[in-house]
Amino acid sequence: MLNEIYKYREFLKTNVKKDIRGKYKGSFLGILWSFINPLLMSLVYAIVFPFILKNSQPNYVTFIVIAILPWNWFTTVISQGTFCILGNADIIKKVYFPRQILPISTATSGLINYFISVPIILIFLLISGIGFSWYIFILPIIALIQYILTLAIIMITSAIDIYIRDAEYIINFFITMLFYATPVLYSTTLFPEKYRWILYLNPMTTIINSYRDIFYYKQLPNFLNLLLVFVGSILLLLLGVVVFKKLEKGFAEEV
Repeated sequence: MLNEIYKYREFLKTNVKKDIRGKYKGSFLGILWSFINPLLMSLVYAIVFPFILKNSQPNYVTFIVIAILPWNWFTTVISQGTFCILGNADIIKKVYFPRQILPISTATSGLINYFISVPIILIFLLISGIGFSWYIFILPIIALIQYILTLAIIMITSAIDIYIRDAEYIINFFITMLFYATPVLYSTTLFPEKYRWILYLNPMTTIINSYRDIFYYKQLPNFLNLLLVFVGSILLLLLGVVVFKKLEKGFAEEV
């Protein structure tokens, strides 16, 4: 499978570019919207949430922004990735290429868009006076783990969506509910320690906390928790590859 992907690497590059640029095709600012959209959204949070939630967390707006950007990356990739096979039905019927390139390109474009938006976090860190530390160099490791996790999920969901057309709606509803079980708007320390483990059943809890550790708290993330998420994501990805290859045989007929 890796050999096939390598042979079609130019197609993969083209598809990633299409995913990034196509979203804003025809707009005046083009790919700059990958930066402007999360910036505008962050400004909304900056204005609204401190008044609504009355949160006592110091530099609460920065606290939220650090978490909301990777969370949006996660939800966008899951939503688009689940539909990526069905959404490319025409090309699947006409041309042969490794079908797994579609979820891979969706996950990759999501990773690139996240890195485009990272300067927004840096701006808020400067404005709030938190500043930077050398722990910021751990960012690629955390982002890679999230990339593997999201890719693993959409390898499964994109294949299932071909056969169960309601899957994307069910998954989008589940992701919406998962938002409240992920410490995006709050800190895990708000929960009693004996019940906190329940939050960590959600791998995004560890990932979000790790981003906050390197940006907000300026400390090393919990590498044991990150390792567990990494290993779990790799195993899930292997399962995703098996499921995808198993269901791939009927894609052309079902789409």
